[in-house]
Amino acid sequence: MEAKAHVKYLRISPRKVKIVADLIRGKSVAQATAILMTTPKAASEPLLKLLKSATANAENNHNMDPESLYVSEVFATPGPIIKRIMPRAQGRAYRINKRTSHVTMTVAEKA
Repeated sequence: MEAKAHVKYLRISPRKVKIVADLIRGKSVAQATAILMTTPKAASEPLLKLLKSATANAENNHNMDPESLYVSEVFATPGPIIKRIMPRAQGRAYRINKRTSHVTMTVAEKA
């Protein structure tokens, strides 16, 4: 049995989220929480919130034991890009891409 949680339109680049996601994939929930609380990356705070949500979904919706849960799957896919411009010399304009992410996390019970 698995429980999922999603965060959509997260205003962090998926490339930056994947770095933190790779740290917690396959770890127990307690170990993943400890890693996320001590990692000094911007993506660690929303991923910690997502981990707590997935754990709560497992406990409340699927009657799983929260002590035996582990992060079975976590991935970030690109969301829509917010496009802005930066004025440059001689009337030119450079494009600024503000990237967003959709992150999915799955927790499962250890067999």
